Amino acid sequence: MYKRILLKLSGESLMGKQGHGIDTERLNDYARQIKAVHDMGVQIGIVIGGGNIFRGLTGAGAGFDRVKGDQMGMCATVINSLALSSALDAQGVKNKVLTAIRMEPIGEFYTKWKAIEAMEDGKVCIFSAGTGSPYFTTDTGSSLRGIEIEADVMLKGTRVDGIYTADPEKDPTATKFNDITYQEVIARNLKVMDITATAMCMQNNLPIYVFNMDIVGNLEKVMKGEPIGTLVHN
Repeated sequence: MYKRILLKLSGESLMGKQGHGIDTERLNDYARQIKAVHDMGVQIGIVIGGGNIFRGLTGAGAGFDRVKGDQMGMCATVINSLALSSALDAQGVKNKVLTAIRMEPIGEFYTKWKAIEAMEDGKVCIFSAGTGSPYFTTDTGSSLRGIEIEADVMLKGTRVDGIYTADPEKDPTATKFNDITYQEVIARNLKVMDITATAMCMQNNLPIYVFNMDIVGNLEKVMKGEPIGTLVHN
C-alpha cells in the first residue's frame, strides 16, 4: 500500500449533474472517500482543478489576457479547495489549505516542509492556486507537488476508468491500457495530462495511476491494489 499519495481531482467532476459550479453531493462523496483512505493511515496531499468555475485557456480563447486568465483559473482552484476543506471538516478530517500565492487568511503560503509536517501530523493537505505561475496547468501543479512532497504515486481521479487508445466517451472502439510507459503516452499523444506534467513525472520517477473517482469506493479500491485503472510508469 502507498504511504503518501498526491490525489489530483478534476474541477469538472465537481460539477456533478449540474453542468457548472459545485455539486455538494459529489463534493461530499469525494470527502467520504478521502476520509476512508485517511483512516487507513495514508498521508494525503490533494490538488484540485478549477474547470468547473473558470479555465484560463478557455478565457484566453474568449479574449482574456492569458496571464490574467490563468490567474483567474488559480482563484477558481482556491474556491474548490475551500469547498473540499469544508466538506472534510464536516467528516471530521483535519486538513490544511496551502496556496501557491500569498492569500492569508484564506490559506497558508505553501512550502514543502510545511506540507510534509502537516501530513505527518495527520492532516490532509490541499494545495491550491496551481504552481502560482501562469502557463502551467493544475496537472503540472500536481506533478510538482507530488514530486516535492515525495509522494509514492500520483492518483489522478477522472471521469473514466483509466487510459484508452482514444477518448472512450467519443470512440466506442477505444481499448484500455492496464499499464503504459510515460514515453508511450507522449508518443501516442494521449490526453492523460499535458506534456509538461507527464515529462516531470517521467524525469522524477513519480508513477501516475488514472482511475474513475466518480464511482464511490474506487479510491479505497486503488489503495488496496485492485486493478481498476491504468498505471503510467518508466
